[in-house]
Amino acid sequence: MKTAIVILNWNGAHYLQQFLPVLREYTISSDVDIYVADNGSTDNSLLILGKYFQEVKILLLNRNYGFAEGYNRALAQIEADYYVILNSDVEVTPGWLEPLLGYLQQHPDVAACQPKILSYHKRTHFEHAGAAGGFIDMLGYPFCRGRVLAVTEEDRGQYDEVCDVFWATGACLVIRAEVFEKEGGFDDDFFAHMEEIDLCWRLKSRGYRIVCVPQSKVYHVGGGTLHVEHPRKTYLNFRNNLLLLYKNLPQKQLFPVLFLRFFMDYLAAFQFFVTGKPQNAKAVFKARVDFRKMLSSFKSKRKENLQKTTQIHVPEIARKSVILNYYLLGRKTYKANSE
Repeated sequence: MKTAIVILNWNGAHYLQQFLPVLREYTISSDVDIYVADNGSTDNSLLILGKYFQEVKILLLNRNYGFAEGYNRALAQIEADYYVILNSDVEVTPGWLEPLLGYLQQHPDVAACQPKILSYHKRTHFEHAGAAGGFIDMLGYPFCRGRVLAVTEEDRGQYDEVCDVFWATGACLVIRAEVFEKEGGFDDDFFAHMEEIDLCWRLKSRGYRIVCVPQSKVYHVGGGTLHVEHPRKTYLNFRNNLLLLYKNLPQKQLFPVLFLRFFMDYLAAFQFFVTGKPQNAKAVFKARVDFRKMLSSFKSKRKENLQKTTQIHVPEIARKSVILNYYLLGRKTYKANSE
């Protein structure tokens, strides 16, 4: 079974120098190839790859297509049984890949999986982007085993069992190539952020399983392209979250959820403003405006999703609001929100 580890790089020469040697050391198999798909970098990424990592296969993209389309274009050029989508700012550990591939090989109903994602800077704690597997609440807000909103838990082994999840992080996502291609890959229109949640929602509604396999662990820097508080990140997160709700929600839930999100989003914008982040507040307004502009082009995507849905009630979607639990009830852990 052939596996392709694919790193999408955009001006990340420093991360390639730091983390590719570790990846190379801990990924030793004749059935595994390492690719770097360069998204039109203008730094010395290609020089670094050519000088120090000649065994790495390079795919050249002529401009920055973003995470979603960049990966779609890169993976279309690769023949493999499994794709490993790996951020350039991830440090892998000894034996990291075997549990992930082994679980997929033993469970044909599982389409994708992720390892345990720990923080590179605070190695005792989970990392924001994925932690020990992702979920969403009734209003579409993502949270994880090990992370609720901005609060990450210490890893004490409390999530060391394999668990079905709603979404697996794009920081380190192992997916069957056949499934990725059959179900349409990432949505190019997302550009970056939440495209993996959109893909996973599509897979879950079509009857596939997605799991976290915590016997594998990696360390993630996070915010390698955009800092967590960058207005551009705020814009993409809010816009794309609305888009994935529109694309995937069952008809009877669509209007009530979007109605409530109208108020929740403007409340978030107000919070940004009063906490001294006016550009982030502006980004929320722009996200909602652009969401409305994009609706007409997403009607066909929504129609296709609803037609192909075989599982309407997905158990990994929480029937409560993590926002209300967090701010009104002080529930800031996964366990507290699962009770």
